[in-house]
Amino acid sequence: MSDASYFDESTTPKLPVAAPLDFIALLKPRVMSLVVFTAFAGFLFAPTLPHPLIIFAALFAIAVGAGASGALNMWYDSDIDAIMRRTRMRPIPAGRISADTALAFGVILSVLSVFTLGFVSNWLAATLLAFTIFFYVVIYTMWLKRLTPLNIVIGGAAGALPPIVGYAAATGDVSVASLVLFAIIFIWTPPHFWSLAILKIDEYGSVGVPMLPNVSGLRRTRLEILVYCLVLAPIGAVPWCLGFASWLYGVTAVSLGLGLLILAAQLFVAQDEATIRQAARRMFAFSILYLFALFLMLTIERALNLIGLF
Repeated sequence: MSDASYFDESTTPKLPVAAPLDFIALLKPRVMSLVVFTAFAGFLFAPTLPHPLIIFAALFAIAVGAGASGALNMWYDSDIDAIMRRTRMRPIPAGRISADTALAFGVILSVLSVFTLGFVSNWLAATLLAFTIFFYVVIYTMWLKRLTPLNIVIGGAAGALPPIVGYAAATGDVSVASLVLFAIIFIWTPPHFWSLAILKIDEYGSVGVPMLPNVSGLRRTRLEILVYCLVLAPIGAVPWCLGFASWLYGVTAVSLGLGLLILAAQLFVAQDEATIRQAARRMFAFSILYLFALFLMLTIERALNLIGLF
């Protein structure tokens, strides 16, 4: 599978109409898995962990909340999803699920996820989850996405909140460590999605979504990606600098940060369209590896630390 096809749903083989699969697709399972992964990292930064059943129930509620956000996003964006090649086979534009059904599905799951998290964990975590859903659906999807090229910059806060929600679910509080994890994802989001936007510039232009490459041009976008990576690289090493992670994480974060900067610089200096697209594709793929590797290292280290093996 090509790097750019990570989010290209038109490349997925067409399956026979099957309601369960369509409802699962509404949940955006790829995004949901990232939310659960980063929320679990937030859990592990708690001084003491609750009972495993509570952790499982809380993570399940967070996953359902993320899925509800995805369903409501697909409901609202079904008009432009029908036009864009990478989204036109989603359940609503393909006619397999009605918009009203998707709306009801998303609302019900939102309510259930928030109240479930409140009952099994605490109401601070439930409030943060409710705010995350509201921010993603209302602030980002309904307002910012079609209004401003800063949509990803501001809207990225929703995708960065799961570690804070996870930590709050474990402790009933918010910590510096969870805020650092939030900052890593928040700063990572714009260069990641702007790299994809360069690859999909024509599609975003066809539906009038003001992504940065369409509004400010490729050179400004490439400069912004480089600037964000210059900020992201040191922030990625902060857990090590503040003692939240070991030197092994520090070496990983610094090495990956340098790799990210090299790819961002290559994208910035690229001249012709073909070279720019190749550099953007590499940048997009590496950004996925970057975030996954950092959180995987944090998760492994914290898990080993909690059981006394590290």
